[in-house]
Amino acid sequence: MKRSGLLGYVITAAFICSCASNPYSKSNKFYKKRAKEYGKELSEFTPEKDRESDTLQYGEYAVGTTNFNLRKPNYVVIHHTAQDSVEQTLKTFTLQRTQVSAHYVISRNGDIYHMLNDYFRGWHGGVGMWGNNTDLNSSSIGIELDNNGYEDFSQEQINSLLDVLKKLKDKFNIPAKNFIGHSDIAPGRKVDPNANFPWKILAKEGYGLWYDEEKLENLKLSSDFFGPFPTGFELQPDCQSLPFLNKYIFPDVIPADFNYEVALKVIGYDISNLASAIKAFKLHFIQEDYENPVLRKEDLKVLYNLYQKYL
Repeated sequence: MKRSGLLGYVITAAFICSCASNPYSKSNKFYKKRAKEYGKELSEFTPEKDRESDTLQYGEYAVGTTNFNLRKPNYVVIHHTAQDSVEQTLKTFTLQRTQVSAHYVISRNGDIYHMLNDYFRGWHGGVGMWGNNTDLNSSSIGIELDNNGYEDFSQEQINSLLDVLKKLKDKFNIPAKNFIGHSDIAPGRKVDPNANFPWKILAKEGYGLWYDEEKLENLKLSSDFFGPFPTGFELQPDCQSLPFLNKYIFPDVIPADFNYEVALKVIGYDISNLASAIKAFKLHFIQEDYENPVLRKEDLKVLYNLYQKYL
């Protein structure tokens, strides 16, 4: 065999082996091609390109600014995969027909798969709303945790998640309150991450908010604080609860005019379907009885405490 032929054989064999060693080499090739296309679009001198392609009334000169950088994500949305293995999830996210993806996938044993550049728009949120934001995919990082939807999250997995969250918070300066769950942005449609997810632990590390448990011990509803008036002593209905006094003289009393619908909306929930919003709130912050769209006395205390944090 000639030396040139032997060299070609070796190169071909090496290429085949390298592809065989990574079962996702085909999807990686697609990723690189797509990223290159987007990079080319970003590198074009927009002021000149637009003048040639549209009919707007532009000024005499094409002028490009010297002051710009990349747009950055401002939310992190946490999911569970609801699949049986991380391999199944990776396959799902590398098939074009599924039309779904996430920036990060974290396995049960803590392995991290960074599948999409943080600046690219992942397809993880779907139809949803948080506050006035109706396109979370365009402003968020999606993180999927390998979990069948019912099981606990392993300590290794949570440790890796915390590492990723720290990296993202430091890199993009994401506010603590902007670390949320899929069920938060899509109440009634999504229920992930499940009720076993340790939101309290994340909040202690600065990723998400949590209520002040010690304050709840002394917090009362106005109906608890103000007992019935003596017989023959009556006040007008709008004075029975003394909301002004509740708020300023008795700060540990939830004002009688406290509106739980407004509170849910202030936190960020879409209240167009109030029952779904309540269940999503309870899944995240109460983590029990979350199928029941009713706020119990203790639930109202939690909501009121959180509402004040989000104001």
